[in-house]
Amino acid sequence: MTASVELTFLQDGAQPAEAVAGQLAEFIGAAQRSLDIAIYDLNLTDGPAEQVRAAVRAAAGRRVAVRLLYNVDFPNPIPVPPPSQADTAFIASLGVPTKPVSGVPDLMHHKYIVRDASTDAAAIWTGSTNWTNDSWTKEENVIVRIPSTALAAEYAKNFGELWETGRVEGSGKYDLAGVPVAGQDNPVKVHAFFAPGRGRQMAHAIADRITHARRRIRVCSPVITAGVILGTLGDLAHRTHPEFKGVYDRTQMAEVLGQWRVDPHATWKGPAFQAVSAALPFASKVTTPYTPSSVHDFMHAKITVVDNTVFTGSYNLSHAGEDNAENLLELDSAPLADRFVAYIDAVFARYAASPVPAPK
Repeated sequence: MTASVELTFLQDGAQPAEAVAGQLAEFIGAAQRSLDIAIYDLNLTDGPAEQVRAAVRAAAGRRVAVRLLYNVDFPNPIPVPPPSQADTAFIASLGVPTKPVSGVPDLMHHKYIVRDASTDAAAIWTGSTNWTNDSWTKEENVIVRIPSTALAAEYAKNFGELWETGRVEGSGKYDLAGVPVAGQDNPVKVHAFFAPGRGRQMAHAIADRITHARRRIRVCSPVITAGVILGTLGDLAHRTHPEFKGVYDRTQMAEVLGQWRVDPHATWKGPAFQAVSAALPFASKVTTPYTPSSVHDFMHAKITVVDNTVFTGSYNLSHAGEDNAENLLELDSAPLADRFVAYIDAVFARYAASPVPAPK
């Protein structure tokens, strides 16, 4: 474990929402100059809502420049990913500048904060976790916090273009160099990707790492629909390969399989996914079909580990995600990779304990 990169892993039923809200409030509370927040789904209630509102208002009260972007207007009836339900009344109650970004046709799917950009105290908060009570109590998720002036500058650039244009399209069209982040025992090399500008590159980077894996592979994603990744996993299944474990959301993948059956451009994907999920060790979580009022208990973590490299962020391993506003971190660190592997193995063990038939 490095001292500079902090991780929080969430599991269904393993932590109260107040604990996650407390971590978020602490991160916000450390801001001295600026907070740029890009969040896909913000819908908090009860104590956690008050904790977050108090932290944001307190920051604004001490003259921290706070801005908040959120996704709106996505009418897709198929929950892949589930539609956001931003609470606009709560957002207005924060008393800070906010801007909705239209999710038609592509989502503003980020879940990050840039704190005190352009200062020595700069840091980011990112990962797979939305700001909802169910995200913090009923879902598998990961939160990553990294203090880094250089990395914060890259996220601030991405936030700035979204804030200025209010549009997903056209954002993230630049290549970023790897950023070294000092650790207690081992330095961590961090590379950030932003979609849609580098959405295709994100999928190919993950697929390339899987192709050249030597020791271990872990895949944890609500859905697996990116063609290059499906194809790479298919190749992997037909040759001698490193140790592998994977986890996905069975209910959401069943919805995807139904979509593929009627899409003439994707008919090959259903058989490909079924072959991969049967040939490789996968576990899957049966979740509640999405409705606005249902419990949202999705298997929502988005992580790929190959040897000592971790990919994590807001990006599902999905074709649609390549066109959304997404961020993906590539972290090279053996101690960090070990922690992510331990988490995925625990999730795998939980949902492999009661196997169910493969989706049709």
